Amino acid sequence: MKIPFLRYGLATFALTVAIPASAATSLTIKGLKGSLEDNVDAYVSAIPEEDYSTSLRFREQLEGEIRDALKALGRYNPTISFSEAEDGSELIVQVDAGPKTTIARSNIILTGMAKNDPDFLALVRTSGLGLGQTLNHGKYESLKSSLTSLAIRKGYFDGELTVSRLEVAPSRNEAFITIEYASGQRYNFGETVFEGSQIELDRLESLMPYEKGDPYLASTLGEFNQRLSNVGWFSSIFVGGELAEIKDDEIPVSVVVKPQVKNQIETGIGFSTDVGPRLKFNWRKPWLNSKGHSLSIKTELSEIQPKIEATYKIPLDDVLNDYYQIVGGIRYVDNHDTVSTETNLAVERHWRLESGWKRIASLRLLYEDYTQGKIESGNLTMVIPGISYDKTRLRGGAMPTWGDKQLISIEYSDPVLGSDTRLTRFRGRSAWIRSSGENHRGLLRLDGGAVIADRLEDIPPSMRFFVGGDNSLRGYSYESISPRNEIGLREGGKYMVTSTLEYQYRVYGDWWGAVFYDYGSAWNDSPEWVAGTGVGVRWASPVGPIRVDFAWGLDKKTDKFQLHFVLGPEI
Repeated sequence: MKIPFLRYGLATFALTVAIPASAATSLTIKGLKGSLEDNVDAYVSAIPEEDYSTSLRFREQLEGEIRDALKALGRYNPTISFSEAEDGSELIVQVDAGPKTTIARSNIILTGMAKNDPDFLALVRTSGLGLGQTLNHGKYESLKSSLTSLAIRKGYFDGELTVSRLEVAPSRNEAFITIEYASGQRYNFGETVFEGSQIELDRLESLMPYEKGDPYLASTLGEFNQRLSNVGWFSSIFVGGELAEIKDDEIPVSVVVKPQVKNQIETGIGFSTDVGPRLKFNWRKPWLNSKGHSLSIKTELSEIQPKIEATYKIPLDDVLNDYYQIVGGIRYVDNHDTVSTETNLAVERHWRLESGWKRIASLRLLYEDYTQGKIESGNLTMVIPGISYDKTRLRGGAMPTWGDKQLISIEYSDPVLGSDTRLTRFRGRSAWIRSSGENHRGLLRLDGGAVIADRLEDIPPSMRFFVGGDNSLRGYSYESISPRNEIGLREGGKYMVTSTLEYQYRVYGDWWGAVFYDYGSAWNDSPEWVAGTGVGVRWASPVGPIRVDFAWGLDKKTDKFQLHFVLGPEI
């Protein structure tokens, strides 16, 4: 009789210990705000939700995570209490973070050349580990790693953290920090050795943003790498300091490059509502000789404006910023009332000034055979010297959040130079992008021009002004706004002004909505102002902004809807 009873008792005991504490379906932590709350949430989130319960084991685990999270922010004496809902479905944790642990002693000592380095001094000053500040373990670890990484970036290759000690007296809520960093000497740039280049040494050395003996800086090598990439002569580039070859206080720099292929071919299909579908074929020789000369030929086929252009580039001493270009091309235009064949040959001198402006001085030969508005036809030969200045500033990637672009130019033609006619042509353009917060973006654009000549017939159609289109007056087709001749056909204008005001709002992610208003005219005697307005969609695609605009021209004579589609920069 006792055996069955014994078996029953053992079974009952086994059943009792196998029943777990009730599982909590939710967890609520109260009493914390700001960074304390965020850090506790981050620590607790490491516990899988399926492990939540009201058991003593879970409470101990949870309390340990909360205490560790608060210690990291200098709270060593929190008060933590638990309660649960009547049905056991929720575990409630009440937390009082307790007093702050303040830094009672902070000895951060720099030795070696770094003790007078402004970047190291600023790093220590802004570390958040000063006397009387609240202890933060993250800032303590961050300072140690930042000292090491800054030393590597600035050429203190012998630097080491000799002492790093953090002591805490929880009963007094005080912390004591000792950090000693011995930087040793700072190394300088030594000899720069090039390997694999097909370009003359002096061409390459002109790209170096440093000289032998300058203090080492890793970002300077990054800039050098970027410059070598920008010239387009190489398919692969490596720039690095040779730590194993350090001699005295100098570190040699090794530059290993691989020549770019001699011929590059690019084909493509494009579309814009200005010129319709177009085919592109580009051929480029990125380097022709050891001096880095290059040649490119660009061909674009479209219904109203096919063209071909060849450019020969001759770098000067500052190969990126100073160079000559010889540019020649032919363009055929059959648009509205203009039929024209233009042949251009130009010599250009390019400079980039210290102010950021780019200056181009040019001498252009233009031969144009044309028919304008059916009743005007002929051909003109023009020798045109000119000069232009432009400057672009952008921040924020392919679809900038801030930027502006300025352009001014003047061209002159005179029979004394061998031209058929005398004229002076001015152009000016200013465009601005500004943002407010992450979701609001504005665009303002002003464009103007004038040609001073005795008669309109002295101006070839390519130098007259026609407005309308994707980047001009939306709501009107490409170059459809112009003064008209006695039979009502477009003849082009001596003067032009257009303006754009646009507001954009981020709808979702990289998608934006836009509303805009365009206003302007092209004229000879007096302007007839026209306006266009509408709404649009912007997508900040990986290849650049894509714009679709639904626009209406407000001129009562031509009140029509226009769809505008553009891929490319806004300014």
